[in-house]
Amino acid sequence: MTDTRSASGRPLARTAARQGLTLAAVAVVQFMVSVDLSVVNLGLPRIAAGLGFSPVGLTWVIHAYALTFGGLLLLGGKIADRYGHKRVLMAGLAVFGLASLAGGFAQEPGHLVAGRALQGIGAAALSPAALAVLTVTFPTGKARVRAYGIWSAVNAAGGALGVLIGGVLTQYAGWRWVMFVSVPMAAVALALAWRGVTGAPPTAPDRRPDVLGAVLATAGMILLVFGVVRTDQYGWTSPVTLTTLVAAIALLAAFVRVERTTTRDPLIRLGLLADRSVAGANSYNLLLGAAMASSFYFASLYLQQVLGAGPTVAGIQLLPFAIGVIAGATTAIKLGYRLPLRTMLIIGGLVTAAGFAWFGFISADGSYLADVLGPSLVTSIGFGLCLGPVVSAATVGVAPSETGMASGLLSSSRQIGASFGLAALGTAAHARTGASTTIEGLTEGYALGMTLSAALLACAVLIAVAVLPRTRTAAPAGGGGRDVVPEPE
Repeated sequence: MTDTRSASGRPLARTAARQGLTLAAVAVVQFMVSVDLSVVNLGLPRIAAGLGFSPVGLTWVIHAYALTFGGLLLLGGKIADRYGHKRVLMAGLAVFGLASLAGGFAQEPGHLVAGRALQGIGAAALSPAALAVLTVTFPTGKARVRAYGIWSAVNAAGGALGVLIGGVLTQYAGWRWVMFVSVPMAAVALALAWRGVTGAPPTAPDRRPDVLGAVLATAGMILLVFGVVRTDQYGWTSPVTLTTLVAAIALLAAFVRVERTTTRDPLIRLGLLADRSVAGANSYNLLLGAAMASSFYFASLYLQQVLGAGPTVAGIQLLPFAIGVIAGATTAIKLGYRLPLRTMLIIGGLVTAAGFAWFGFISADGSYLADVLGPSLVTSIGFGLCLGPVVSAATVGVAPSETGMASGLLSSSRQIGASFGLAALGTAAHARTGASTTIEGLTEGYALGMTLSAALLACAVLIAVAVLPRTRTAAPAGGGGRDVVPEPE
């Protein structure tokens, strides 16, 4: 009887089973992380009522997760390389699960914000570790294409279904379950990772993670957002606001100095940002993340507080947005072989901006079909057109040894942009609304937020025109292999 074995000497059936468990673990991890980016949105009105959040303070339920996740993501990847992918993955899952449990039992606004921040710390550790595990487990061939296809699909599904899951849980189980729902997912992922992920030696055991740089960057960003959202109480020229913003700038300047002078492996090699494609793509991505996070926030509140939809109905009504993203992403793949990346980002940005501008016309006596469905489809299709090209633009031409750093930087810029955008646009919307709790007053604030989102996308388009080089890639992101061809000026 022939014992068919893999190159490593293990029976193929056993290797395939372990790979299947690894893929399942990574899929659950990615789904959980994606869900938590959007699951709280439809629970926000009831969270505010239950814990006594102010309108601006409520945005910290999103800020706390996005800032710690985005700010510590690069450090999480470095730590995973230093101490081992499986070990960091499981530690991150444990932190994430415990943070979700603690957040669900929150009795005050500060408790929930702390729980969300701790979730972000766990996500920053487990997300890059999970992706590294996937890369090592499926290094080449059709299995790798299939694994990354499943990972991408789960990533998109988590973000889309998170809104619906949050709506159903909020209405039928209570808002606390938007936190509790991650506990069983973390437990399942832990069990799968324990059995399926191989405990390989660390890939960079001699590296010393740049903890100081990560702390300076994250603290500076948190203080900057804190200064912006507090302008509803303290004006822009008040000593409190000015002191906060100056301190934030000082911390961020110290981060840049540390990254330039540190003898350790830096979080970001600043020279990487001298590349026009990397700098342009990340700037574009920052504005895109700012606008998209704000749109979910304003749309969910408009559906519930103005149109009177329940959380479940509002979640269903936002599902077409997910369909539009898929349609746009599919179209981008087909066009990506023919059009320059810059052209794709210009087209996608303009379509998304048009959708946001349409959203800006929402009215207090509006309807779902006229005020939400139409603009959400346009916005989501444009967003889908941008997703693949911005990843390609951020990594095309980057040295293989820095591809991971470039990818991590892109993920960080999206999360950081989400928090900064929500801080600025949420504060502007609240300033327009003032103390008004009428439907008309709330609608004016949400409409302003959507209009400002359109302005952000217009700025992103200008960045694509002015900064991004005219290049074309023969394979969109995730397609494997790149052939960059300069376009004629």
